[in-house]
Amino acid sequence: MKGERLADRAYTAIVGIITQEDLSPGDRLPSEARLAETFGMSRTIVREALVRLAADGITEARRGAGSYVTRRPSERLGAYMPLDALAATLGTYEVGFVFEAEGARLAALRRSNEDLALIEEHMAALRRTLLSSAPAHDEDWLLHRAILEATGNDAFVAIFDQLREQVMRILRAGVDISRARPPEVIESMTDEHDAIVAAIRTQDGDGAALAMRWHLWQGRKRLMP
Repeated sequence: MKGERLADRAYTAIVGIITQEDLSPGDRLPSEARLAETFGMSRTIVREALVRLAADGITEARRGAGSYVTRRPSERLGAYMPLDALAATLGTYEVGFVFEAEGARLAALRRSNEDLALIEEHMAALRRTLLSSAPAHDEDWLLHRAILEATGNDAFVAIFDQLREQVMRILRAGVDISRARPPEVIESMTDEHDAIVAAIRTQDGDGAALAMRWHLWQGRKRLMP
């Protein structure tokens, strides 16, 4: 756990360098050795943080040339989470890629007609809210939760409920940031949810898992400019 906390600290510090020094996509970060010296940490810890930043689409490693900025976290993120919570919050996506994708697969294979009716009800509510100017995080949460309920496995719902704080941060930020962009962004968000529900409706387990992974992947990208 100590190593994880140090890696989170290094992650936050590197994001701080990107934002405070106003680095742009294509700009080179200081070397691992320089970062380790600056932070008073080992290069191993710094390397772990850089790997996670690359997975989150913020940096990329170029062989023999160091790490470069690929995206800057949206400035709007600060309204929903402190900078030192960014690593843990984006880490929730890693859990979701496995957890929610498998949940969507099982929901498609196991859902009852009653489950499907509830999922479609929440989808309709989310669509209405996304197309309005109202917050949509509650409707988004309820749709994802209804999908996990359709697995028939209470453990999926219990785990999702434990992640509620981080997930709600993401949902609030994602909708707000998306609404500041062209209307096509909100349309894409709606289409992604529709694809998940359509696969569950036709009991296409692989399709539901793929649609959920794509939605979560796109959601993480939406948190960046």
